[in-house]
Amino acid sequence: MPSYKAPVEDFLFLFHEFLKVEERTDLPGFADLTPDMTSAILEGGAKFCEEVLQPLNQSGDEEGCHFENGVVRTPAGFKEAFKAYCEAGWNKLGAPEEVGGANLPSVVTFAFAEIGSSANQAFSMYPGLTNAAYGALWATGEPWMREHVVSKMVDGEWTGTMCLTEPHCGTDLRLMKTKAVPQEDGTYRMSGTKIFISGGDHDLTDNIIHMVIAKIPGEDGKLADDLSTVNFFMVPKFLVDPETGKITKRNGVTTGSIEKKMGIKANATCVLNFDDAVAYKLGGKPQTKTAEGGEVKKSKSAGMAGMFGMMNGARMGVGIQGIAAGEVAYQNGVAYANDRLAGRALTGAKNPGAAADPIMVYPDVRRLLLGSRAFVEGARALAMYVSFLFSVARSSADAKEREEAEDMAQLMTPVIKAYFTDKGFEAANAAMQVFGGHGYVRDNGMEQFVRDARINQVYEGANGVQALDLVARKMTSKGGRATLTFFGKLDSFIKENEGNADLKPFIEPLKTGYKRLGDAAGWLMQNAPKNYDNAGAASYDMLTMFGIVTLAWVWAQMARISLEKLASGTENPDFYKRKLTLARYWMEREIPLTSSLLERATAGADTLMELDAANF
Repeated sequence: MPSYKAPVEDFLFLFHEFLKVEERTDLPGFADLTPDMTSAILEGGAKFCEEVLQPLNQSGDEEGCHFENGVVRTPAGFKEAFKAYCEAGWNKLGAPEEVGGANLPSVVTFAFAEIGSSANQAFSMYPGLTNAAYGALWATGEPWMREHVVSKMVDGEWTGTMCLTEPHCGTDLRLMKTKAVPQEDGTYRMSGTKIFISGGDHDLTDNIIHMVIAKIPGEDGKLADDLSTVNFFMVPKFLVDPETGKITKRNGVTTGSIEKKMGIKANATCVLNFDDAVAYKLGGKPQTKTAEGGEVKKSKSAGMAGMFGMMNGARMGVGIQGIAAGEVAYQNGVAYANDRLAGRALTGAKNPGAAADPIMVYPDVRRLLLGSRAFVEGARALAMYVSFLFSVARSSADAKEREEAEDMAQLMTPVIKAYFTDKGFEAANAAMQVFGGHGYVRDNGMEQFVRDARINQVYEGANGVQALDLVARKMTSKGGRATLTFFGKLDSFIKENEGNADLKPFIEPLKTGYKRLGDAAGWLMQNAPKNYDNAGAASYDMLTMFGIVTLAWVWAQMARISLEKLASGTENPDFYKRKLTLARYWMEREIPLTSSLLERATAGADTLMELDAANF
């Protein structure tokens, strides 16, 4: 049976040595993030996830969710675990104080999210999606929704979902057919079907609050074929009295089916049917703009900022699920590699008293494991840094710092979502490979990690979509300001440290990767305007280069910290020596890949687009 131990020590290093969170007393909640406070939160959360959630992971996968007579039930133990989770307050870490939450910064809540997802990804999605839903509702909902709906979601009495995808419409929201017709009382009546709704129905709580996007038809009753009438709505499974907050009657939302799927089987992925369901529009009224010459321009729909905020948070969360999958798979791969005896080390027996050496002696097994750990710890550092930027962008008193933090967070979001989930799946697959044939059978749990990790590359915007978003929007937005900010940070770090001889093994590879990334960006600037397919053809390789180089920058920073700690003396030298080894691994084994990625990114689109569809 697989096991899991939360990486509390690594999180504490990131909080207090890498980010130095307690020094940012100007940001709300950060003055309280002392080592004692963060240790208590992480250790308490780790204990709960290790002892309550992780033991349900394999059994939940084996049993899956049930759909009978229109009712969805979660696997055995999930309902009790959810109740215990909420009673312990783990669902309230980031919630507003006004509704009983701890209002902790996102750097803490995302750390806990990783631990929960490693322990049990399918379970953690129920409270994770609820957090995203009530966050959007808190930002865009009416006062009665905050008082009566958000409060119950924070308490764990109700849960929430994100309802975006339709059978014929995923990323392209223009194609949506779900409609919301305005009523005289200010509500709307919604009709349509949404699919792939994680946690869309279950038996964990009495009510489920669906956050739904839909189109408002025009006066002729028809739906526009653009985004001008797309709006954001709250649609409860059971209607709520705005005056008292009490449930009144069932709304027109029913479950058509639950998906039989590859992984995360303990999370109910539902087809939801909205049949004249009462819906509440969020975000106020859209504004109409008049251009020069008197032309009236259609505005973006009201409330969509809340939807995009929810989506960006979800993409960050999915990227962290990629880290989580890699962490738990890696841990089990290491345990197996140290126990499994087979053959002798290439340089002579390392375990002469036994019939064979553990397979950890083989360079290729170490390649699989070190590659995974170097990714996981580098990605965790970047995720915590970007989580920290969320707070800076929202609350710093320095306008320039707020702008830079917002730009960096926006630029890194598609990288985190796509690159982290690609590498997380790769890490799970590598750990399964360490097990050999034993990894292919269910008892050892490795094949579940691979199956569960695979969905992360697909949902909240498939990774190819994230890559195109990076090159077509994030890199070019506002005259390329975010890209220039990021490149400026790389350039400053390299110039500041290139005279340090001890850091040379880290700075020189970073310089190489940075130059190649810059060359690829320059090629795109010249060639994408000539043929937009060039941007699409280069996008995935460009995103991968971004991931490799950004993690190299993070690893170089952690290497500098580790060298300083070792030079000044530390009670835990092995921790910092291991950091240096992992940093060297990234520079020696990952940065060289940017050479081939540069060639691929600058190959252009001609070959990709040459064949007629019929010739594929």
